[in-house]
Order: sequence, then structure tokens, then C-alpha cells
Amino acid sequence: MCGGRGTRLDVAAEKPLYEVGGRPMVDRVRDALVESRLDTVYAVTSPHAPETREHVSGPRLDAPGEGYVADLGYALERVDPPVLTVAADLPLLAGDAVDAVLDAYDGASLAVCVPVALKRALGVSVDATMDHGDETVAPTGINVVSRRDTETVHMSYDVRHAVNVNRLEDAEIAEALL
Repeated sequence: MCGGRGTRLDVAAEKPLYEVGGRPMVDRVRDALVESRLDTVYAVTSPHAPETREHVSGPRLDAPGEGYVADLGYALERVDPPVLTVAADLPLLAGDAVDAVLDAYDGASLAVCVPVALKRALGVSVDATMDHGDETVAPTGINVVSRRDTETVHMSYDVRHAVNVNRLEDAEIAEALL
């Protein structure tokens, strides 16, 4: 998913094209997906990120740009489940970290979350939380969508899943961790 405006990041560049470690985040995420055991990788773009649309290579879906959830729905209507979805703001992601999510998939839709305590220990922003058991967790922007109506939470303690770049401070931490 690489069609967002990135208003919280507050930079001139489109968020997916914002460079961390000298490379656009969307390229880092795409490389991780290609290095994993996934068969096909689609970039889902929107009119809000026209430079990203031109930048990405390979299969692409051009969503209408009506928001993350609506654009995700648009993309999911055009591919057969199960589908791994990944936000373009995870610059630390690597192929083996993607494969770990695929290993956790058991047929039910899967939301990958990390403990809020991990995000706070790293110093990165926490924008959404939910309770899971007796722990407060944050969604990572990585999910598996299946045909089943059930959804499970996969708890990850992998730093590469925990660092979403939503603000400049997050980008500085991602750079340091690279």
C-alpha cells in the first residue's frame, strides 16, 4: 500500500518516496517482499501519490485514493485471497521478516501487532492501539486477508515490524537502526 499522502511526516516528498538510509521506503518494502517467498507483489497507488505511481515498477493497482481502508478494499477486490498487505512505511522490513508472518498464517485473516512497550522502548510513534489479552498492542501495517470470516492477532517482537515511519523522528530512528 503506497498511495498515502503522508501528512504526519510533514515533508515535501511523497511518503512512500521518502528516503531512509538513502533509499525510498517503498523500494525497501518492495525488496523485502521480493526477497520473501511471495509469488506476486502489487504496488497499490493512488492519485495522492503520482510520483510514487510513476516510480514503482512491476504489477500495480491504481486505487481511487479514498483513504487507506477504501483503497485496500479496492485492491482486495482485484486479487484472490489470501493476500499479504503491507504499508510502504516499514523501511526495516526484510524478506525473512515477511516469511515469519507467512509462517504464522493458518488460514484465518491475520493482523500483525507489536507490543506498545516495544515501540515506546524504540522511541517510535504509536498512532493506534488495541488490547490483546493483558497487553496493549499496536498494529504494524502488515496483515494477511483470507476468505475466512475469522481474524487472529499475530504478536511480533521483531523490531523490523515495529518501526513505521509516520514522523521525522521515526525516520531518524529507522536510520539509526539500519
